[in-house]
Amino acid sequence: MFGITHFEFFIAAVFLLNVTPGPDTAYIVGRSVAQGRGAGLMSALGISAGCCVHSLACAFGLTALLAASATAFTVIKFVGAIYLIYLGVRLILTKPEAAEAAGAARATGAPKSLRQLFLQGFWTNVLNPKVVLFFVSFFPQFVSASSDHKTFAFLTLGVVFVVMSMVWNSFVAWIAGSVTRKFSGKPGVKRWLDRGVGGAFVGLGIKLATATR
Repeated sequence: MFGITHFEFFIAAVFLLNVTPGPDTAYIVGRSVAQGRGAGLMSALGISAGCCVHSLACAFGLTALLAASATAFTVIKFVGAIYLIYLGVRLILTKPEAAEAAGAARATGAPKSLRQLFLQGFWTNVLNPKVVLFFVSFFPQFVSASSDHKTFAFLTLGVVFVVMSMVWNSFVAWIAGSVTRKFSGKPGVKRWLDRGVGGAFVGLGIKLATATR
């Protein structure tokens, strides 16, 4: 489909990535609890705007860089598959308190205006090198090296990623005030969720690395 491969895997991976509690989720929850749903929604919007920047950079930068070299494209896709496996192993082994602490630290401080909340979420996402690495390694997994529509494929995947993330983050912001309190005393729930999603990422990485292109 216009140069996109394994689209169903992409949807599944983005869904799993979104539902896995991490620093961004903790940050949005922290803002929602501290300043209300509006603050959480603006933080989510800022993070999604940052993802738009990464999507555009990935679409035009990677396309220009790799258009002349199918070998380089394949190498990056293989490295990206290894990175997915690495993310999965980290989720399996990392203690849930680490992500919660990172998100809580970013959400502390004096109350901010909606504009400040948006900009803080935006720059936190744009300037995060881990997010840059994730986009560069993740998206090429789902674009055919022989396609004549690489830019369109990257942009399409970027739109899907941003829309799915925004919907989920807005949902998290909306229900944070009530659901957070119910599960705050149950770290075991998050631990097993991390392990399950981590295993899924490991399997996805292996599947993509061994798939025929």
